[in-house]
Amino acid sequence: MPKPKTYTKKTDLEKPWNKKKKASQYEVVNLEGQSKLKLVECAEEMVRGDGYDEVWCIFDMDVNIGEVEFQAFDNAIHKALSLSFKVAYSNDAFELWFYLHYNYTDTTQRRYFYYDQLSKLWSINYVDEGKRYSFCTGIYDKLKKDHRASQQTAIESARKLFLDQQDKPFHEQNPVTTVYQLVKTLNQCSESEG
Repeated sequence: MPKPKTYTKKTDLEKPWNKKKKASQYEVVNLEGQSKLKLVECAEEMVRGDGYDEVWCIFDMDVNIGEVEFQAFDNAIHKALSLSFKVAYSNDAFELWFYLHYNYTDTTQRRYFYYDQLSKLWSINYVDEGKRYSFCTGIYDKLKKDHRASQQTAIESARKLFLDQQDKPFHEQNPVTTVYQLVKTLNQCSESEG
């Protein structure tokens, strides 16, 4: 298994979730398609000995191969929680979070449903453009400026989906995204600085 590449970047003081008064350093790990459990293990290594207020692991299910994948998804979440990390997981796709800014669904969908819907909403080819790093860094602003989108609606919808399914094994919670928990935390940090 190749070693993950680690990049060090400066925080962007313009982003609302940056609660620091001056720029600081943070690490972004590119796992190049390695497992979700590897993400958790890398986070564990990165925080060892350092004083972090919170550690978040963020990933989605990527339903492709079945039972082995389901077990890996559940195990990664259990491992992160056992380390007192917080997890923002989505099943099947992270894009559910974006979709919930516009519409509610409690029907299990595969990622291509969300790709198609976001392509229509944003007048782009999401598969080609939406996965680009340069596009991804602008999604927060895109949603904030779009009068049709509502972060509060997305939070409420995601919370409802989670509460309705929280007693199921993680891989059976579909559709679900706990990204709303991370967003609420970021919003609270922004408000306390404002």
